[in-house]
Amino acid sequence: MVLHRSYKININTMLDNASETHNVSIPIAAAITAYARIHMSQFKNNIDYNLYYSDTDSIYIDKPLSEDLISETILGKMKLENIITKGIFLSPKVYFLETTDDRIIFKVKGLSHNIVLTYDDFDSLLYKKSFIQKYQDKWIRNLSEGHISILNQLYTLRVTDNKRELIYNSQNKLITTKPYINDDSKNLS
Repeated sequence: MVLHRSYKININTMLDNASETHNVSIPIAAAITAYARIHMSQFKNNIDYNLYYSDTDSIYIDKPLSEDLISETILGKMKLENIITKGIFLSPKVYFLETTDDRIIFKVKGLSHNIVLTYDDFDSLLYKKSFIQKYQDKWIRNLSEGHISILNQLYTLRVTDNKRELIYNSQNKLITTKPYINDDSKNLS
């Protein structure tokens, strides 16, 4: 593959005489992302197992994958990283895992890695209108003035319905989600 000079993007910044050149190809990046979505769809649309969570490059399912889909070294294959005994998946990039070897793994997009959350914290978020608030130090940079400030900010974690409809049981505990469906066929004349 040959990249032509037209793929490079000049970005005006406050650094280095107001111009930097980044070797970035938006068409190639878009193609890679599209191919990854196509590749991951085979896992999302599979009826041989239950899919609990997926992201750009990962899936959490309830049974082992076929051996032909797994490799530690072949690009494009899946790699087994964890076997979990407990998991709570609240939204994209927000989850808690307990592994068979007693490791705790959690991820909360936008929350500092220094903040510790527990299984009980995540479990409490399954109830309607619940939230957790944590303070974290946030680095704020001001390029025009050339300095960085550290601010102690409040981070609020709650389950939202901005991507999927939330389904609660009679005790107001989140039990599943479903996709929002926009049925434009009813509006056709």
